[in-house]
Amino acid sequence: MTNKKAKGKRAKTRSLFRRRVGDKTTVNEIIKPVKVGDVVQININSSKHEGLPPKRFQGKTGKVIRFQGKAPVVELKDINMTKQTITHKVHLKPLKQIQKGGKKWKVNT
Repeated sequence: MTNKKAKGKRAKTRSLFRRRVGDKTTVNEIIKPVKVGDVVQININSSKHEGLPPKRFQGKTGKVIRFQGKAPVVELKDINMTKQTITHKVHLKPLKQIQKGGKKWKVNT
């Protein structure tokens, strides 16, 4: 008899959510400022389970459109549809524009 297939929201994420050995979530990552209109990249932090976005949004770029409580609502494009996801700030990485008028974005360090 074989084992049942895992169907949870973290199924098949062993390599997707993997972090380096020395990566620790700092307080600055948890309380980083995010404003409405910011362009952010969804970068799932596997050590924080609250406000976890769906795994298919890992690496996607979107725009913060509003806040629901303390959690930002990010609007992003998934294939042809525009979708919204509510995430915790620790799973977002702010981006800055590097070319005026274009759609080129770079990680804001």
